[in-house]
Amino acid sequence: MATPYVTDESGKFIAATQRPDGSWRKPRRVKEGYVPQEEVPVYENKYVKFFKSKPDLPPGMSEPAASAAQQKTPGCSDDSSGLSKSAKRNMKRKEKRKQQHQQGGDVGEVTDAMEAVAISEPVVAPDAQESSDADKAKKIKNVKKKLRQVEELQQKVDSGEIKTPSREQLEKLGRAETLRAELLQLERES
Repeated sequence: MATPYVTDESGKFIAATQRPDGSWRKPRRVKEGYVPQEEVPVYENKYVKFFKSKPDLPPGMSEPAASAAQQKTPGCSDDSSGLSKSAKRNMKRKEKRKQQHQQGGDVGEVTDAMEAVAISEPVVAPDAQESSDADKAKKIKNVKKKLRQVEELQQKVDSGEIKTPSREQLEKLGRAETLRAELLQLERES
């Protein structure tokens, strides 16, 4: 779109224009040689210019010869010309899926198969027994670690290293008896 310029005795102006809401823009003074933003050509680097100027045909081939050669190419179907083997294979798979989807029999078969499935009780394998023993050993180790931390905290409080324990530290000290009971129970079970 060309910008309407108005020339006056004081210089060149861009004419006043009306906005979509009905208000008017002021006329703007323009210096000599000014090119509006919308009229500035888009920058193209040398590679883009080279590929735009490059012909689509191989060197020495004319337009009529190219169209004749394209018509005579044997073994190329209209919709899959220029596709690789894997792309053609994927197209066949896609068409096959569309046909199966259109038939719609799959949903009924799947629902019948789902109704026939029965859920049984899980069978405990010997490996599960070993893993439960390992879990108990981990729990015992974890409880012992917590007890050790509680005892260390109690020693710090008793020695005066910690003068005013925080709320979390007091809660930790209060859990000592429950941790001892839990440790005794876990050791009895194992």
